[in-house]
Amino acid sequence: MLNDLSLPTSSPIHDDLHAWAGALTPESLKIWVGRHLEAHQTAIDQLLTVQGPQTVENTLAPYDRAIAALGIAGSEAGLLHSVCQEKAVRTQAEAMVQAVSEAAVQLSLNPQVYRALSSIDTSDIDAATRHYLERTLLQYRLAGVDKDQATRERIQQLQERITELGLTFGRNVQEQGNTVVVTDPAELEGLPEDFLARHAPDAEGRRTLTTDYPDYQPVMTFAKSDALRRRMFLAYNTRAYPLNKPILMEILSTRQQLADTLGFHSWADLATADQMMGSAAKVKVFLAELDAASKAGAEREYSMVLEFARKQRPGLTAIDASSAMYWYEQYRRAAFDFDSQSVRPYFPYERVQQGILDTAAKLFHVEFRPAPLDGPDAAARWDSSVTAWDVYNRPRQSGEKSRQEPDNLSEGSASSCRQKIGRFYLDMHPREGKDKWFSAFPLVPGIAGAQAPEAALICNFPGGDASGDADPGLMQYSDVVTFFHEFGHLMHAILGGQQRWAGVSGIATEGDFVEVPSQMLEEFFRNAKLLAGFARHYETGEPIPAELVGRMNRASAFGRGNGVRGQLFYTRFSLDLHNIDPATIDLDTMMHVGYTAALPYTWVEGNRLYASFTHLVGYSSNYYTYLFDKVIALDFFRQFDANNLMEGPAALRYRKEVLEPGGSQPGGTLVRNFLHRAQSLDGFEAWMNEEFADEKTAN
Repeated sequence: MLNDLSLPTSSPIHDDLHAWAGALTPESLKIWVGRHLEAHQTAIDQLLTVQGPQTVENTLAPYDRAIAALGIAGSEAGLLHSVCQEKAVRTQAEAMVQAVSEAAVQLSLNPQVYRALSSIDTSDIDAATRHYLERTLLQYRLAGVDKDQATRERIQQLQERITELGLTFGRNVQEQGNTVVVTDPAELEGLPEDFLARHAPDAEGRRTLTTDYPDYQPVMTFAKSDALRRRMFLAYNTRAYPLNKPILMEILSTRQQLADTLGFHSWADLATADQMMGSAAKVKVFLAELDAASKAGAEREYSMVLEFARKQRPGLTAIDASSAMYWYEQYRRAAFDFDSQSVRPYFPYERVQQGILDTAAKLFHVEFRPAPLDGPDAAARWDSSVTAWDVYNRPRQSGEKSRQEPDNLSEGSASSCRQKIGRFYLDMHPREGKDKWFSAFPLVPGIAGAQAPEAALICNFPGGDASGDADPGLMQYSDVVTFFHEFGHLMHAILGGQQRWAGVSGIATEGDFVEVPSQMLEEFFRNAKLLAGFARHYETGEPIPAELVGRMNRASAFGRGNGVRGQLFYTRFSLDLHNIDPATIDLDTMMHVGYTAALPYTWVEGNRLYASFTHLVGYSSNYYTYLFDKVIALDFFRQFDANNLMEGPAALRYRKEVLEPGGSQPGGTLVRNFLHRAQSLDGFEAWMNEEFADEKTAN
């Protein structure tokens, strides 16, 4: 438990925790991963040579060291595969992720290790250790450890092929971005001035836009030109096409073969067997509830936007998929007197970053300090643009202590007793060769008393121009929400990373709980008092007016119905792909039918979203996690005092009962501990229908 300050059974794997420390080359990465694989194997050998009764100390402890070694090696190789500018290093990193995955599969199919873990006497162990052991044994059984040797070999082949295909799919998305060339300046009407300044014309008057998010989102939201938006929409939704289409089909086929081998009807049933949801059938029931809850509001809001658009464009009969963001923006301007460009000057990147750090520090009772770049505790970075931060516990003015703070901590001794509890890295802007999405990477699993957790955010926000140009990196409000979201993952990794066992450290919960902390933190963005603390005009320094925040909140609430319907489309598409015979799948037809069933916007021919939908590799069938966790997150947020978000009792209780346990308790237990009941759909429905609570319509 987190309040156990005794030395842990586990210990750090190596002093050289980071692959990028020193000169990073393909060969140095291979050697570094090799050392961790050796440490993994040494720990397993120790486990298998135990004489006498199997115990937590002589069996689970070395197993956990093996898991920690694999976790560090896989996470850091995966990070470098996503962020390194040198293609040779990225290629080597991909091979190393494959090697670590092979070792992990071999471990999951090792019947000797399973028997040893099964033989541990559990009569006198703490609850966190019991949960870790029971969940580990369940995952062994789901992996097929009880099958005969020939079947286990077949399972390993299938697992290794799935990993290989997934890496190739992701690499293609990362490297196969598209561009849109603009030759007619009239097509740029509506786009912000700072956007245009970043895309100066070349000698022939052409401006080249990329499908990176800082280019894609403004074009789809603000560009008046239907033609430009459509070109950008198709460029974005044909990334890695046609390369990834056959790869995705093979992934689906191989996953189904694995599910068949393990005795499951479908991959979706296998993938949900150890999750909070429990089965694909229960996912379908949940989605049917959200479908019913969202349908009427979504239809109503679309009719309002379409009526408005027809007044601007006589003869318009429908809004297509490439115009939805634009027309919703125009409607919000008219109906709510809110132009989303009006808040961008209050969100320059550096101020937003500092504001989120300040918010999290106050909310979670921590302190962030820039990590040293030299000395014995220097933070090694993989790129000079990356910033590193150390996290310290901060004593509470109320005198109430976290389970991580020593009993003798007092206000008078705060400076000397503040305890470092982790480190994180921020890699926040696009660059060549870097993954183009937004994600949180656990890097080092925390082990209480021995090894501080480390994690990273990999994002692609505006700003960070290394050329020295004075680009303030003005962010759309949706960008700021995304930053809050990803930082929620980060705090979960750090605050939950104080466990005895690496295997339950940080975000090692069920996969369908991990989006709760991130989506809960998003809701803090809407608080005017909180925003006034950091959202200041990049030129005048004036804080964002509360009245403007109010209009922003009312406007951003409009569209939630079809926002949920969009998530339902992604969720059902992901689930259905993994719940039917792959031989019957036509990707284009299935996506088209699913889209039109969920959303009112006219389908745009040529949309190949599936070729770049990387969640099909990561979450596979379990994309439902976002909607399921949104329900929980909104229920959690309702427990906070709206007039005292940062300092009310819910903040400390949330840290202690949701974040600090990490993966040491089941997700359902975390929910019940915080809510004193199971989650309810009430908060979600209230949030979704808020757009009509104080309705103003355009005429």
